[in-house]
Amino acid sequence: MFLTKECDYAIRVIRSLSDMQQKTAKAICEKEVIPLQFSYKILKRLEKAGIISTCRGTSGGYRLSKPADSLTLFDVVNAVNENMYVSDCLKPSAECPHQAGGNVCSVHKEYCRIQNLVVSALREKTVSQVF
Repeated sequence: MFLTKECDYAIRVIRSLSDMQQKTAKAICEKEVIPLQFSYKILKRLEKAGIISTCRGTSGGYRLSKPADSLTLFDVVNAVNENMYVSDCLKPSAECPHQAGGNVCSVHKEYCRIQNLVVSALREKTVSQVF
């Protein structure tokens, strides 16, 4: 599936942090109904992508590194799911048995069209426009 549960949770994490306030993982998870253990993986990926920052220590937590109006849904989804293809055949490593002599399969062409539409739609709005 293109938009995984992990992508959905990542968008909900950003929604929770969109007020630019620092929050603990527990507070984010309670507000957004996300399993705490699963959230750490998502938070780590969002931090690696530079979308959130971590404050360590007893009064630590997470906060957005950028305002929500500068982040698109694509930014968030891509941070947690870098290989987001609508079909496995779009992956660079994929080998299609229907591509003979350098011709691209007609189904592959359609998947490419759909992929481009989805990526464009995710880039179209900032997360603040969605929230």
